[in-house]
Formats: sequence, structure tokens, C-alpha cells
Amino acid sequence: MSSKADELFSIIEDLPVDVKTALVEKILASIYPTQKEIEEEWKKEIEERVYEFQTGKVQLIPGEEVFKEIQEKFDK
Repeated sequence: MSSKADELFSIIEDLPVDVKTALVEKILASIYPTQKEIEEEWKKEIEERVYEFQTGKVQLIPGEEVFKEIQEKFDK
């Protein structure tokens, strides 16, 4: 680990628990997307899939057919 990281850990050790908790939350938020960001990405994905279907770029496969193919693969 770098000396800057060691210095940060040293400073963090002396912080009150509530400040450490807030710091952890901010660090995690910077790493992982928020629920809102996830929902926005899903909305984009759904819109893209609808567009592809409506323009004929993709065709839907009935669920029964999909499950039949899956079952056949597991039966082998």
C-alpha cells in the first residue's frame, strides 16, 4: 500500500464512528452505482429492446419454445 493510503488510514482511525460511517457510505457510493443509476440503465436497455423488436431487428421466441429447448439440453 502507498504511503498516502497509510496516512489516510492513520487519520481515519482517529475519527468518530459517525464520521467513519459517513465516509464509508461515500466511498461505497463512489464505487457502486446507485439504485437510480441502475434503474436508468434498465430503462435504456428496455427501450433499446423494444426498438429492436418494433423495427424487426429481432424476433420474439415464444416462452414455451425457449423452455422446451432448455429442457432438451438438460435431458442430454
